[in-house]
Amino acid sequence: MNTMLHQKRGGNGPSRPGEEPAPDAPALPHGSAPADPVAGPAYDLIELLFFAYRDFVGDADRLLESIRFGRAHHRVLHFVQRHPDLTIAELLDILRITKQSLNRVLKELLDEGYVEAQPGAKDRRQRRLRLTERGHKLAMELAILQSRRFARALQELPDGAREQAERFLLAMIDPQERARVETLVRSGVFPQR
Repeated sequence: MNTMLHQKRGGNGPSRPGEEPAPDAPALPHGSAPADPVAGPAYDLIELLFFAYRDFVGDADRLLESIRFGRAHHRVLHFVQRHPDLTIAELLDILRITKQSLNRVLKELLDEGYVEAQPGAKDRRQRRLRLTERGHKLAMELAILQSRRFARALQELPDGAREQAERFLLAMIDPQERARVETLVRSGVFPQR
């Protein structure tokens, strides 16, 4: 592993012009993070998560760029693919973005023929979202790209690594949201609040 991730951070000089000098952070042993954040930031985990996420989304970004879409389009495609007939309110709840942000992205996906919106059977004011055949094809291409990266990484790790990774990622989620997220991921059912 690159020793850059485990070097002592901080220093005596200011981080940016006009800022106070950053306090010295204690050096972390190779591959460890402090149990107490007050003892010092977990730079190794922070940076590994950054680089892993950068490369994980980079695979999809390159494909999306070719059709002038971005990560927001990807997230909508992903969750509508996984949960057909998702309402706009449910999608906003999952993504935790503003309605204004979603409207722009959703309009592009609707106009380009990747997503369709139908009125709800019980409440005609609701708009239920589904992918078109074109949207399904793109969502599957993106999911396969990212699944390949997971498969490559898991091949390098011992048996049981996938289950440990799932537990770790679930533990990273705010405690009050874990049960809802786990239900959504494992059963495909959108749990109501």
